Amino acid sequence: MPELLLPLAVLPFPMIDPVIVQIGPVAIHWYGLAYVVGILGGWWYAKRIAATERLWLPGRPAMAPEAFDDLLIWAAIGIVVGGRLGYVLFYDFAKYAANPSEILAVWSGGMSFHGGLIGCALAQIVFARRRGIRILSMFDVVGAVSPIAFFLVRCTNFINSELWGRPSDVPWAFVFPNGGPEPRHPSQLYEAGLEGVALFAVLWLLVWRGGWLARPGFVTGAFVAGYGVSRIFVEFFRVPDEQLGYLAGGWLTMGMVLSLPMVVAGLYLMARAKPVQPAVA
Repeated sequence: MPELLLPLAVLPFPMIDPVIVQIGPVAIHWYGLAYVVGILGGWWYAKRIAATERLWLPGRPAMAPEAFDDLLIWAAIGIVVGGRLGYVLFYDFAKYAANPSEILAVWSGGMSFHGGLIGCALAQIVFARRRGIRILSMFDVVGAVSPIAFFLVRCTNFINSELWGRPSDVPWAFVFPNGGPEPRHPSQLYEAGLEGVALFAVLWLLVWRGGWLARPGFVTGAFVAGYGVSRIFVEFFRVPDEQLGYLAGGWLTMGMVLSLPMVVAGLYLMARAKPVQPAVA
Protein backbone atom coordinates (compact mmCIF):
# COMPACT_ATOMS: atom_id res chain seq x y z
CA MET A 1 0.00 0.00 0.00
CA PRO A 2 1.57 3.37 -0.96
CA GLU A 3 2.57 5.66 1.91
CA LEU A 4 -0.02 8.30 2.71
CA LEU A 5 1.14 11.85 2.02
CA LEU A 6 0.14 14.12 4.89
CA PRO A 7 -1.44 17.44 3.92
CA LEU A 8 0.51 20.60 4.61
CA ALA A 9 -2.20 21.74 7.04
CA VAL A 10 -4.67 19.60 8.96
CA LEU A 11 -7.93 21.02 10.22
CA PRO A 12 -7.98 21.13 14.03
CA PHE A 13 -10.61 18.87 15.49
CA PRO A 14 -13.19 20.91 17.45
CA MET A 15 -12.95 19.64 21.00
CA ILE A 16 -16.63 19.72 21.95
CA ASP A 17 -17.54 17.77 25.08
CA PRO A 18 -19.99 14.99 24.07
CA VAL A 19 -21.78 15.62 27.39
CA ILE A 20 -23.79 18.83 27.39
CA VAL A 21 -24.47 18.85 31.11
CA GLN A 22 -24.16 16.36 33.94
CA ILE A 23 -26.18 16.46 37.14
CA GLY A 24 -24.94 13.78 39.50
CA PRO A 25 -25.13 10.42 37.73
CA VAL A 26 -27.41 11.81 35.00
CA ALA A 27 -25.64 13.05 31.86
CA ILE A 28 -27.25 14.65 28.82
CA HIS A 29 -25.31 13.88 25.64
CA TRP A 30 -25.39 15.67 22.30
CA TYR A 31 -26.12 12.28 20.70
CA GLY A 32 -29.28 11.72 22.73
CA LEU A 33 -30.38 15.33 22.25
CA ALA A 34 -29.98 14.91 18.47
CA TYR A 35 -32.47 12.03 18.51
CA VAL A 36 -34.96 14.00 20.61
CA VAL A 37 -34.72 17.20 18.53
CA GLY A 38 -34.76 15.20 15.29
CA ILE A 39 -37.92 13.32 16.25
CA LEU A 40 -39.67 16.48 17.49
CA GLY A 41 -38.61 18.42 14.38
CA GLY A 42 -39.88 15.62 12.18
CA TRP A 43 -43.16 15.54 14.12
CA TRP A 44 -43.70 19.28 13.54
CA TYR A 45 -42.85 19.04 9.84
CA ALA A 46 -45.01 15.93 9.35
CA LYS A 47 -48.03 17.72 10.84
CA ARG A 48 -47.45 20.61 8.45
CA ILE A 49 -47.36 18.27 5.45
CA ALA A 50 -50.50 16.44 6.55
CA ALA A 51 -52.35 19.72 7.12
CA THR A 52 -51.53 21.19 3.67
CA GLU A 53 -54.52 20.11 1.58
CA ARG A 54 -53.06 21.11 -1.80
CA LEU A 55 -50.42 18.40 -1.47
CA TRP A 56 -53.09 15.71 -1.58
CA LEU A 57 -55.83 14.90 -4.05
CA PRO A 58 -59.09 16.74 -3.26
CA GLY A 59 -61.06 14.79 -0.71
CA ARG A 60 -58.27 12.24 -0.20
CA PRO A 61 -55.92 13.48 2.55
CA ALA A 62 -53.76 10.71 3.93
CA MET A 63 -54.39 11.39 7.60
CA ALA A 64 -55.33 14.05 10.10
CA PRO A 65 -52.39 16.10 11.40
CA GLU A 66 -53.37 15.10 14.94
CA ALA A 67 -52.50 11.48 14.14
CA PHE A 68 -48.83 12.37 14.38
CA ASP A 69 -49.25 13.35 18.02
CA ASP A 70 -49.84 9.68 18.86
CA LEU A 71 -47.48 8.32 16.19
CA LEU A 72 -44.62 10.26 17.79
CA ILE A 73 -44.41 7.82 20.72
CA TRP A 74 -44.79 4.75 18.50
CA ALA A 75 -42.06 5.92 16.13
CA ALA A 76 -39.67 6.82 18.95
CA ILE A 77 -40.03 3.37 20.52
CA GLY A 78 -39.61 1.67 17.13
CA ILE A 79 -36.45 3.66 16.36
CA VAL A 80 -34.78 2.99 19.71
CA VAL A 81 -35.73 -0.69 20.00
CA GLY A 82 -35.10 -1.46 16.33
CA GLY A 83 -31.88 0.54 16.23
CA ARG A 84 -30.47 -1.24 19.26
CA LEU A 85 -31.50 -4.75 18.19
CA GLY A 86 -30.23 -4.04 14.67
CA TYR A 87 -26.81 -3.14 16.05
CA VAL A 88 -26.75 -6.25 18.22
CA LEU A 89 -27.72 -8.58 15.35
CA PHE A 90 -25.88 -6.97 12.42
CA TYR A 91 -22.73 -5.55 13.95
CA ASP A 92 -21.66 -7.22 17.22
CA PHE A 93 -23.75 -10.33 17.86
CA ALA A 94 -20.92 -12.34 19.46
CA LYS A 95 -20.29 -9.69 22.11
CA TYR A 96 -23.93 -9.38 23.15
CA ALA A 97 -24.57 -13.12 22.97
CA ALA A 98 -21.83 -13.52 25.57
CA ASN A 99 -23.16 -10.60 27.66
CA PRO A 100 -26.95 -10.35 27.08
CA SER A 101 -27.41 -7.81 29.89
CA GLU A 102 -25.43 -5.24 27.87
CA ILE A 103 -28.14 -5.18 25.20
CA LEU A 104 -30.14 -2.83 27.42
CA ALA A 105 -27.15 -0.51 28.01
CA VAL A 106 -28.10 1.86 25.20
CA TRP A 107 -26.26 4.71 26.93
CA SER A 108 -22.97 2.99 26.11
CA GLY A 109 -23.57 3.47 22.37
CA GLY A 110 -24.39 1.15 19.52
CA MET A 111 -27.35 1.95 17.25
CA SER A 112 -28.01 0.70 13.72
CA PHE A 113 -29.79 2.91 11.19
CA HIS A 114 -31.09 -0.11 9.29
CA GLY A 115 -32.48 -1.64 12.48
CA GLY A 116 -34.07 1.66 13.47
CA LEU A 117 -35.67 1.91 10.03
CA ILE A 118 -37.20 -1.56 10.35
CA GLY A 119 -38.41 -0.86 13.90
CA CYS A 120 -39.95 2.46 12.91
CA ALA A 121 -41.61 0.91 9.84
CA LEU A 122 -43.17 -1.89 11.91
CA ALA A 123 -44.46 0.64 14.44
CA GLN A 124 -46.02 2.67 11.63
CA ILE A 125 -47.67 -0.38 10.08
CA VAL A 126 -49.33 -1.35 13.36
CA PHE A 127 -50.36 2.26 14.03
CA ALA A 128 -51.75 2.81 10.52
CA ARG A 129 -53.78 -0.39 10.60
CA ARG A 130 -55.32 0.54 13.93
CA ARG A 131 -56.22 4.02 12.68
CA GLY A 132 -57.35 3.07 9.15
CA ILE A 133 -54.60 5.15 7.51
CA ARG A 134 -53.05 4.36 4.13
CA ILE A 135 -49.73 2.80 5.10
CA LEU A 136 -47.76 4.01 2.06
CA SER A 137 -48.99 7.57 2.53
CA MET A 138 -47.86 7.50 6.14
CA PHE A 139 -44.49 6.14 5.02
CA ASP A 140 -44.27 9.01 2.50
CA VAL A 141 -44.68 11.67 5.17
CA VAL A 142 -42.35 10.03 7.67
CA GLY A 143 -39.75 9.46 4.95
CA ALA A 144 -39.90 13.11 3.91
CA VAL A 145 -39.14 14.32 7.45
CA SER A 146 -36.54 11.71 8.47
CA PRO A 147 -33.46 13.51 7.05
CA ILE A 148 -33.85 16.10 9.81
CA ALA A 149 -32.82 13.51 12.38
CA PHE A 150 -30.15 12.03 10.10
CA PHE A 151 -28.41 15.38 9.82
CA LEU A 152 -28.40 16.02 13.56
CA VAL A 153 -27.30 12.51 14.55
CA ARG A 154 -24.44 12.44 12.01
CA CYS A 155 -23.22 15.80 13.32
CA THR A 156 -23.12 14.34 16.83
CA ASN A 157 -21.20 11.31 15.50
CA PHE A 158 -18.58 13.87 14.48
CA ILE A 159 -18.67 15.56 17.89
CA ASN A 160 -18.23 12.16 19.56
CA SER A 161 -15.23 11.38 17.30
CA GLU A 162 -16.82 8.10 16.17
CA LEU A 163 -17.51 6.45 12.82
CA TRP A 164 -14.64 8.40 11.31
CA GLY A 165 -13.29 7.94 7.82
CA ARG A 166 -10.28 6.32 6.22
CA PRO A 167 -6.84 7.99 6.26
CA SER A 168 -6.63 10.75 3.65
CA ASP A 169 -4.51 13.66 2.47
CA VAL A 170 -7.44 15.84 1.42
CA PRO A 171 -7.14 19.41 2.76
CA TRP A 172 -10.30 19.04 4.87
CA ALA A 173 -9.07 15.93 6.72
CA PHE A 174 -9.12 15.83 10.53
CA VAL A 175 -6.94 14.07 13.07
CA PHE A 176 -9.57 12.53 15.33
CA PRO A 177 -8.71 12.24 19.04
CA ASN A 178 -9.24 8.47 19.07
CA GLY A 179 -8.48 7.77 15.41
CA GLY A 180 -4.71 7.57 15.50
CA PRO A 181 -2.17 10.10 14.17
CA GLU A 182 -3.34 10.01 10.53
CA PRO A 183 -5.62 12.69 9.11
CA ARG A 184 -8.94 11.11 8.12
CA HIS A 185 -12.00 11.80 6.03
CA PRO A 186 -14.77 13.40 8.14
CA SER A 187 -17.16 10.75 6.87
CA GLN A 188 -19.76 11.71 9.49
CA LEU A 189 -20.06 15.12 7.84
CA TYR A 190 -20.28 13.51 4.40
CA GLU A 191 -23.25 11.54 5.69
CA ALA A 192 -24.78 14.62 7.30
CA GLY A 193 -24.56 16.39 3.94
CA LEU A 194 -25.90 13.53 1.81
CA GLU A 195 -28.36 11.72 4.11
CA GLY A 196 -29.42 14.95 5.76
CA VAL A 197 -29.21 18.08 3.61
CA ALA A 198 -29.23 16.63 0.08
CA LEU A 199 -31.87 13.97 0.74
CA PHE A 200 -34.08 16.45 2.56
CA ALA A 201 -33.87 18.85 -0.41
CA VAL A 202 -34.81 16.13 -2.92
CA LEU A 203 -37.76 14.95 -0.86
CA TRP A 204 -38.86 18.55 -0.23
CA LEU A 205 -39.05 19.12 -3.98
CA LEU A 206 -41.04 15.89 -4.49
CA VAL A 207 -43.52 16.82 -1.76
CA TRP A 208 -43.94 20.57 -2.25
CA ARG A 209 -43.19 21.06 -5.96
CA GLY A 210 -43.69 17.71 -7.65
CA GLY A 211 -47.07 16.66 -6.27
CA TRP A 212 -45.79 13.12 -5.70
CA LEU A 213 -47.80 12.55 -2.53
CA ALA A 214 -50.70 11.79 -4.88
CA ARG A 215 -48.81 8.58 -5.78
CA PRO A 216 -48.49 6.74 -2.44
CA GLY A 217 -45.14 5.05 -2.12
CA PHE A 218 -43.16 7.23 -4.52
CA VAL A 219 -41.70 9.54 -1.87
CA THR A 220 -41.03 6.50 0.33
CA GLY A 221 -39.15 4.86 -2.53
CA ALA A 222 -37.12 8.01 -3.16
CA PHE A 223 -36.26 8.21 0.53
CA VAL A 224 -35.22 4.56 0.81
CA ALA A 225 -33.24 4.50 -2.45
CA GLY A 226 -31.70 7.91 -1.75
CA TYR A 227 -30.46 6.86 1.65
CA GLY A 228 -29.12 3.58 0.26
CA VAL A 229 -27.14 5.30 -2.49
CA SER A 230 -25.80 7.93 -0.08
CA ARG A 231 -24.72 5.33 2.47
CA ILE A 232 -23.02 3.10 -0.11
CA PHE A 233 -21.10 6.11 -1.45
CA VAL A 234 -19.92 7.21 1.99
CA GLU A 235 -18.87 3.65 2.90
CA PHE A 236 -15.97 4.05 0.46
CA PHE A 237 -14.62 6.79 2.75
CA ARG A 238 -15.67 5.42 6.14
CA VAL A 239 -13.83 2.90 8.32
CA PRO A 240 -16.09 -0.11 9.02
CA ASP A 241 -16.79 -1.31 12.55
CA GLU A 242 -13.63 -2.84 14.01
CA GLN A 243 -15.25 -6.13 14.97
CA LEU A 244 -16.46 -6.67 11.38
CA GLY A 245 -13.81 -5.09 9.17
CA TYR A 246 -14.00 -5.37 5.40
CA LEU A 247 -15.85 -8.15 3.60
CA ALA A 248 -15.28 -9.88 0.25
CA GLY A 249 -11.70 -9.10 -0.52
CA GLY A 250 -11.22 -5.95 1.47
CA TRP A 251 -13.60 -3.38 0.00
CA LEU A 252 -17.17 -4.45 0.86
CA THR A 253 -18.67 -3.37 4.21
CA MET A 254 -21.72 -4.37 6.20
CA GLY A 255 -23.15 -0.90 5.55
CA MET A 256 -23.03 -1.58 1.82
CA VAL A 257 -24.57 -5.04 2.22
CA LEU A 258 -27.50 -3.64 4.21
CA SER A 259 -27.97 -0.61 1.94
CA LEU A 260 -28.04 -2.36 -1.45
CA PRO A 261 -31.47 -3.97 -0.82
CA MET A 262 -32.73 -0.51 0.14
CA VAL A 263 -31.79 0.85 -3.29
CA VAL A 264 -33.57 -2.04 -5.02
CA ALA A 265 -36.67 -1.77 -2.82
CA GLY A 266 -36.79 2.02 -3.23
CA LEU A 267 -36.63 1.86 -7.01
CA TYR A 268 -39.34 -0.81 -7.00
CA LEU A 269 -41.65 1.36 -4.89
CA MET A 270 -41.09 4.35 -7.17
CA ALA A 271 -41.84 2.28 -10.27
CA ARG A 272 -45.00 0.78 -8.74
CA ALA A 273 -46.45 3.99 -7.30
CA LYS A 274 -49.85 4.75 -8.81
CA PRO A 275 -52.13 7.78 -8.39
CA VAL A 276 -54.83 7.58 -5.73
CA GLN A 277 -58.24 7.70 -7.32
CA PRO A 278 -60.12 10.94 -6.50
CA ALA A 279 -62.95 10.63 -4.06
CA VAL A 280 -66.41 10.34 -5.59
CA ALA A 281 -68.69 13.18 -4.58
